Formats: sequence, C-alpha cells, structure tokens
Amino acid sequence: MTTHGFTLTADGPYDFAAALRFVEDWPATSALPSDGRSLRFAYCAESDWLPIGVRVSAAPGGVAVATTRPAGPGIRSEVARILSLDVDGSGFAAPGEADPVLGDLQRSSPGLRPVCFWSPWEAACWAVIVQRSSMLIASRIKERIAERHGARVEVDGQAYAAFPPPMTLVDAGGLGLPPQKEEWVRGLARAALDGLLTTEHLRALDPQEALAELRALPGVGPFSAGLILIRGAGAPDAFPGDEPRLFAILREAYGLPEDAPPSAYRKLAESWRPYRSWASFLFRSSTYAVADES
Repeated sequence: MTTHGFTLTADGPYDFAAALRFVEDWPATSALPSDGRSLRFAYCAESDWLPIGVRVSAAPGGVAVATTRPAGPGIRSEVARILSLDVDGSGFAAPGEADPVLGDLQRSSPGLRPVCFWSPWEAACWAVIVQRSSMLIASRIKERIAERHGARVEVDGQAYAAFPPPMTLVDAGGLGLPPQKEEWVRGLARAALDGLLTTEHLRALDPQEALAELRALPGVGPFSAGLILIRGAGAPDAFPGDEPRLFAILREAYGLPEDAPPSAYRKLAESWRPYRSWASFLFRSSTYAVADES
C-alpha cells in the first residue's frame, strides 16, 4: 500500500506489545491478523467517514503509524484515542500507590493502556450486535456487515472490509440481525449523523451526562452506554454504572459482599481518579476471557 507516516509519543509509561497482545485476543474490533509486531486495521474515520487503513508498530517512546491516505490532525487524534495515547498517563501510578490492589495490577501489566474501538459509532453498533449473543458469534455478524456494506481497503497487501459508516446503514436492511436490532442500528446511524456518537461530543460532556445521553439512544442500556463512552470515545475517567463482569472481578479482588450495591463500587473507584476507566480496564483485562468479554 502507499503509506503516509507519523509518530505518536506517549506521556507516561506505555507498552505497545501489551496492547497488541490484548487486541490479538479481542475480536470485537476486527483487527487484521497479527504478525506479533504490528496492529493493522481499517475503519471509517470520524473526521470524514471515509475508509482508511492503518498499521501501528512500536517506536521509541511511543508508536509509528502508517496510513493508506494522508493523515491530518483528525486521523492522528483518532489513532491516539484508539491506543489511549491522547491522555497523559504519567500520573497513573498515583492511584496505584493509594490502592495496593490496583498497584499490584499495574506492576503486573506495566504500560498497558486501554485499547478502544476504532470509533464510538462502531462501539455503539457492537453494543447492539453483541446483546444476548456470544462475542464470537457477534464478531462474525459484524464482519459480515462489513463485507456486505463496507468499503474495502488494502493494508499491507491484504484487502480488508472496513465497518460501514452511519450514512450507509441509516436505511439498510438485511444485516443478519433480528428486526429490533436492525432498527436500533438505523437509529444509532441517525444519532451518529447528528453528531451524538463522536469522540469530541461525548468527551466534552461530564461523564455522567454523557452516560445519560447515551442511554437515551435506541438499544443502549447502562452497560452499552459505558462501553460506548469508555471503550468507544476513550474517556479516561468514567466509571460504568452497571457492568456485572467488572463488579464480579472487583468483589473478588476487594472482598466485597455478593449483595454489594452499585454505590459500593463507585465509592471504591473514587480513589482511581482521574483514571477510573484505565483502572477498570486493567481489572477486566486481568481476567480476560473471549467467551464473555464485550
């Protein structure tokens, strides 16, 4: 492919190899097969909804990025968001010093930062597709939608179908989903075209306000809203209001009772500010299992 390159530098500890290992076991994003050195993916950029292929590899102090078309500030910021390199992580050690349980986790995964969906729009569609479905089945459905409706991009000699932009799915049918889910996807496409599913919009809001706004969208409940904000928009300091798997992990790690209310988890996470999303990601990734990760 004809490539255009740039670099991204990490503020604070960062381990690209750890991020790559995580993506290799996380099919939700539909990354291209890994060679163990580079992360390859294609998506429709938020800045213009046009498809672009991306290859990311390790570089001193950060990553080197190659793209299939010129990368302006919008695309550069999107790739930084995907890898959580748009956030200064130099203060992330402080919550671990105050919380020994989190500190042990940080030391076992030094430099691991959240890896996000390619866009909040794609995260929202995934949240609908995966509902009442296994992750592996949902990933196959998502790939079929991309093959049927998405543009093809060549990344390092391999053709890849990017997940389609919202204007393609706003009136689409035959997505291989139940009728209710297809209607939800069309509603999310309308929301995305109205600017409600963009990183800029969601991260400009207070996290609680953003979560409430997301919950008002079709097919989006408390869990999905947290997924879109944290793993879609990459908000670094939000705490999900309802994530049973994360709550189960925290109960075991901190010895909380089985009937602990959501307020107990929110109180626990207060000491993680301003990196509540990052800390939650470390806990989830520490017990990662493809069968139930979403």
